[in-house]
Amino acid sequence: MPREVIRTPSAPQPVGPYSQAIMVNGFLFVSGQGAIDPNSGQLAGADIQSQTRQTLTNVRNIVEASGLSMRDLVRVSVYLKNMKDFKGMNEVYKSFFPDAPPARTTIQAELPLPEMLIEIDAVAQRG
Repeated sequence: MPREVIRTPSAPQPVGPYSQAIMVNGFLFVSGQGAIDPNSGQLAGADIQSQTRQTLTNVRNIVEASGLSMRDLVRVSVYLKNMKDFKGMNEVYKSFFPDAPPARTTIQAELPLPEMLIEIDAVAQRG
């Protein structure tokens, strides 16, 4: 089965040599997303809650552009600038996954922009 590039204007456009997501063999691989508002091109908020909400909205918009939903996510990786933001991130995160959340890893990482507090990538499977 050939791979399909997934692209939507409802999420930030790639700024480098990568796709928003790739669908192959029933799996969707979503590239790392940050808290960039796709309409303004600006970072959405200065706190972890605002940035987590925008980041997961970007992920959701890409997932839905592929014809899948957040319920189809099987794996999520969360990259935090500071692990002290874990609790605030987790509170917003659980609102996107009220039941049967995907497997997840959360790590501290240096992120592409100094003001960026979070980045998330994901894998979904067509059920």
